[in-house]
Amino acid sequence: MVIAEKALIAQIRRLARPAKNPAVVTGIGDDCAVLRLLSRSGRVRGKERGAENDTLVTTDFSLEGIHFRRDWHSPESVGHRCLARGLSDIAAIGGEPVAAFLSLALPRDLRQSWVSRFADGLISLAKKYSVTLAGGDTAESPNGILADIVVVGTVPKGKAVLRSRARPGDPIYVSGELGGSAAAVWRLRKHPRRKLNPRDYPRHFFPEPRIELGRILRAKSLASAMIDTSDGLSTDLAHICEESGVGAELQAESIPRASVGKPSREVDLQFALHGGEDYELLFTARPGKRIPSRIAGVPITLIGYITRFQKIFLMNESGAGAELKPQGWEHFRK
Repeated sequence: MVIAEKALIAQIRRLARPAKNPAVVTGIGDDCAVLRLLSRSGRVRGKERGAENDTLVTTDFSLEGIHFRRDWHSPESVGHRCLARGLSDIAAIGGEPVAAFLSLALPRDLRQSWVSRFADGLISLAKKYSVTLAGGDTAESPNGILADIVVVGTVPKGKAVLRSRARPGDPIYVSGELGGSAAAVWRLRKHPRRKLNPRDYPRHFFPEPRIELGRILRAKSLASAMIDTSDGLSTDLAHICEESGVGAELQAESIPRASVGKPSREVDLQFALHGGEDYELLFTARPGKRIPSRIAGVPITLIGYITRFQKIFLMNESGAGAELKPQGWEHFRK
């Protein structure tokens, strides 16, 4: 039997747990690992009185045939999306990205022009957020392109916004609109030989990580728990609920749905609920916190509340609800 991604991560997490390390503040289970680097004497390296910042580390694969296809995505889009995945993890914890490390495994017959254009897309996004491409590795791949991005960032000591701090009664918010990337993938699969204009589906081909939004939510203590919508709303909210030991109720009519295509049309609710790779921020706030309707120019929408019962329910306008199972992206699931 093929192991499910969630079970695989849980198994590795159990095996890793006995290794106590004071430098690892937060390990497996969040968008980034949070490190507080110590000397052998237990003091923070270079600081007698303690670290001013914690170090964030995240890593993400971009695999040909899984995350992109060369006949669907331009090299610039693949490079942009590769880095955006890691930057979004930094945003989801309220951090500032600093450096990236790229490892590439490439087929022997891949044209140099494809690699150059891939690098242009990645480095263009890196420059936008003052991220230095500081190293990596290359190798030959027998089957398709594999890109592994590691992004390192910082966050003020002890201030990382984790998935595990949602509490019953916390309102749930999401940035931007959802389902735009999934709608693009659906159309590509329905008409595999038809090219889509990236300008009509920007959240799929050139997603913008919400770095500034995440920083503001952390700096102003607005978010109690946070995650990015890389796997889909239903799955990513389930991650918050699992790590926090809570449940949630969502209002179906409140979920902001993207408009895509030409002419522009609002996506189906199922895309907004379960479609991934929107890279918006999903977060909770303490009751009574005033959350603006726009932050850093990005719309913010109240979509539900955290509950004590460890299940997620989707409520309709009449107040009737049905359990919402995680149906977003999961590797190894058929």
